[in-house]
Amino acid sequence: MQKYRCIACGYIYDPEEGDPLSGIEPGTSFEDLPDDWLCPMCGVGKDMFEPVD
Repeated sequence: MQKYRCIACGYIYDPEEGDPLSGIEPGTSFEDLPDDWLCPMCGVGKDMFEPVD
């Protein structure tokens, strides 16, 4: 699964880990995150993330 990086703070969303603090289960792809999901480190929205090569 594709990882995504927050361009504001560098946080990496790894779908294999999910985001347990936000109730996001492991195995949840970035595209399947709720539209109102925010970066757990700096609070920006999904539009501030880019795919990691």
